[in-house]
Amino acid sequence: MTVGILALQGDFEAHARVLERLGVEWMYVKRPAELAGVDALILPGGESTTFLKFLERENFLDHLRRFADEGHALFGTCAGAILLAKEVTNPPQPSLGLVDVTVERNAYGRQVASAVRYGRSVLKEGAMEMVFIRAPVIRRVGPGVEVLAECDALPVAVEHGACLLSTFHPELTSDTTLHEHFLEMVRSREARQSRASA
Repeated sequence: MTVGILALQGDFEAHARVLERLGVEWMYVKRPAELAGVDALILPGGESTTFLKFLERENFLDHLRRFADEGHALFGTCAGAILLAKEVTNPPQPSLGLVDVTVERNAYGRQVASAVRYGRSVLKEGAMEMVFIRAPVIRRVGPGVEVLAECDALPVAVEHGACLLSTFHPELTSDTTLHEHFLEMVRSREARQSRASA
């Protein structure tokens, strides 16, 4: 299994360090053609409008949608979560529309309002450390979307189909729970596809 990390801007290097700690092969993805070399993709934090400018080149957005349609798993954190959301507000902007949630951009305030918080997750016992940096807020969760973690009574990590979405930055903590869950999602999907083609 090789996990791709969208490396157009943002904190992609931090995700690479987590995958290395977990012993997983990874590669940076900077062009659509490189999606052919990976089994799943992480969309890191950064600035979502800047991401969109890069993704407008070479029809990258369409290639990402096709990658998802082929059954590959995607994990979006912060700006990556905005790109995966079905609806984006404050202000509205285009997205991949793969996860049935509404997210409000920069809802936690400006960079100076960044903070480390602790919330609960169904994936582990005890509190989960969460780093919020100009983070979006999930304002609506659609049917079929599973809430995996909450903080201050708000959903902050959800799963929908082959997509995992986190409004905070798990890659900036020592807690690898969400990355491990994503890798299990990838393995499960690969196993099902292998059985289906047998």
